[in-house]
This record gives sequence, structure tokens and C-alpha cells, in this order.
Amino acid sequence: METNNPTKKIFCGSTEIWGIFFLLAACSLIAVFSATSTIAYSPKNTNIWAPIMRHASFLFGGFLLVLFLAHTHYKYFSLAILLLPISIGLLFATFFIGISVHGASRFLPLLGFQFQPSEIGKLACIVYVAFLLSRRREFSDDNVFKWIVWGVAAILVLIFPFNLSTTVLLGCVCFLLMFIGQISFRKLGKLLFWVVLLSAVFVFALYVTPQETVKKYLPRALTWQSRVHAFFGSKKAGKTYIPTEEDYQITHAKAAIASGAIWGKGPGRSEQRNFLPQAYSDFIYAIIIEELGVFFGGLGVLILYIWLMVRVGIIARKCKWLFPKYLALGCGLMIVIQALVHMAVNVGMIPVTGQPLPLISLGGTSTLLTCAYIGIILSISHYGAEVSETDEVENEEENLPAEIETDSEKKPIFAAKSTVSEQ
Repeated sequence: METNNPTKKIFCGSTEIWGIFFLLAACSLIAVFSATSTIAYSPKNTNIWAPIMRHASFLFGGFLLVLFLAHTHYKYFSLAILLLPISIGLLFATFFIGISVHGASRFLPLLGFQFQPSEIGKLACIVYVAFLLSRRREFSDDNVFKWIVWGVAAILVLIFPFNLSTTVLLGCVCFLLMFIGQISFRKLGKLLFWVVLLSAVFVFALYVTPQETVKKYLPRALTWQSRVHAFFGSKKAGKTYIPTEEDYQITHAKAAIASGAIWGKGPGRSEQRNFLPQAYSDFIYAIIIEELGVFFGGLGVLILYIWLMVRVGIIARKCKWLFPKYLALGCGLMIVIQALVHMAVNVGMIPVTGQPLPLISLGGTSTLLTCAYIGIILSISHYGAEVSETDEVENEEENLPAEIETDSEKKPIFAAKSTVSEQ
């Protein structure tokens, strides 16, 4: 569909996705500016504007990345499968030259900066799984399933020692993609059985192994244990409750949510930000609720992520090619599931995981990679689905004869022309 609107040419793709992106970015600037007060006014910091300016620079860089990817045809994203061996190498290097932050070596140094190889591994796995699922007609289902399992497992095994929550998150997204890609229930059931069995064996071995040995070879396991104990531990009634080291964070997060109530205290008036060590990252959702309340802050942010997933589902349904369909769903699932996990932790529904709130929490690598997911979705909506502000395109596609759709599905995944006319 041709358009003479210069704004539409610049901000191509789904208008709704662009709107969600800008709303989340605006929320991020406000929340991070408030939550980083403990860093800004720290005696070690000579510039109180440094934290928010650094975050704003990453958001601006992410915005440029979104623009670039939105104007890049989705067929070129298949080249990102090369990130799989690259991320494997980077994750392996983390064991030897990784920088320890909060007791975990998750970062690698690069030109004076630090980045998380696990974030690159997440993107690599999504592209890898989407690409293989789109090639099921060229290879047998058994081969596609085995290649997906072994490729993703290589990434998960390397992420696991440093970040259990990211391992589980990425594994769930890839499993859902295989389910959506119609991998047989028998194969998925067998995979799930082995995952549960190995997890049970690992937990049993963790509890029977002396703590000195665990601390030496898998120090993060002690942190996992303490978080689970803090979540399921019982509180003694009748006495003033004093937070322990194990449940310190979640206790202050609950206090922030309780004090925010329905309407909140107002932007910049949070008190718990002075007590939560990761108020600007792992527990920023609690700070948002404390300042903006459950109605505007809590439900408002939740609705944005749900809205994003709904729009991604519509974009995927309109795609006639399999690769962009699965790629868009993978990117959307990664953002939304991570957001739901972050929110669940903040309200005390699951143990602490350390997952940031996508596009809102303070962070360099996480912010840029989330922007990459958004850019990929916009590219697919522009070149693969032609999402417009009206339902005209949707109605035209629904009225197509069945034989046209069948023929389009039999064409090669990367044909020179799209089945839907390009804008």
C-alpha cells in the first residue's frame, strides 16, 4: 500500500507497536530517573545526572536500532543464525574472563563497556528456532527437532551456571515456539519428561552435596536455594517482622506496592527506592506502583505488554511466510514473558529471579536487545504483514481464495517477491 506520508515512511510498520515502544520508553525515563536516586546522590558519584543520561543514551541508541531494523527486510534476519556459534563462543569465554557483578560472572568487557552474552544468545536462539521451523518441508521433522534441541541446549547449558532464570525463560520461549510450529506432541512430551527428570535429579544432588563443594563449583546454587527458602519460608506471627538477608528485597518490594495503593504517591516520591538495592532494575515495577499506583502504574504497564503481544499475534496471523511468522512470535513472547516474570517477582508470586522489566529497567545490553526485538517485529509488520491503521488490508487477506493461500505456503521461504504487496 503506497503512502505519501513522510512520517509513515520513517516510522514504517505497525503504528500500534510504535506507540507501545514510545510509551514504554517514556515510562522508563521517568521510573529510572526516580529509582536511581541512590546512585545519583552517592558520595562516589560526581555527577547526579550521569545515571539517567547514560540510560537515555542507551534508549536513544535503541531507537536508532529500531529504525534501522524496521527498514530492513525480514529475509535478511535469517543471517542472525550466525549469532548462535558466536554467542556460544562468548558464553564460553565468560567462564574465564567474565566480569563478576552481584556474585555472577554474566558480563564480558568490550572497548571499555560491559555486555551480557546471554542476551545475544537469546536472540540467536529465537532466530535459529524460527528458521528451522520454517524449513520443515525441506527436512524431516525428526532432524528439525533434533537440530533445535541440540542448538538451543548448547546455549542453555552455558547460560545455566550464571543465570538460572534466563535459562528457564529462554527454554520456555523455544518450547512454545516448537508447540506453535506444530512439532508433534509426542516429541514435545518426551522432551518435557527428560527436562523434568533432569531437573529433579539436579535438585536432589544439590541438597545432598556438601555446601562447601557446591560453593566451589556452582556458587550461584546457594543463591537459588536462599531465594526459594525465602519465598516458601514461614513468617512468625505476633512479633514485629524484621527482614532477613534472604527476603530483604521482596519485603521492601511488597512495602512499596502496599504504600502505593490505588493511586500512588506521585512521580519521584518513592521511599522504598532508598532501601531496594535493585530498585532501578530487578524491582522497578514495585517502584512504578509505589509512585503511580496500582491503577495507572501497575495495570497501565501490564496492559502495554499485553497489548504488544496481541498486536504481535495479529501480525503473525497476517504473515504468509513461515519464517517471519515464527520470528515475530518468538520476539513477542520473549519480551512479554520476561515482563510477566518480572511483575510476578515484584508482587511476590514467584521467587526472586533477577529478570529486568524489558525496555523499562536500567540496563545497556538488555535495552538494546529489547529494541532489536521491537525493530524485527516492525520490519515483519511492514514487509511481511502490511499492518495498517485500518482493517482494510486484513479484510482483503481474509477474502483471498483458499487456493491462493495454499500456493503461497508452498513457495520457498525466501522468494524474491512477497505474497503481500509491499508498501
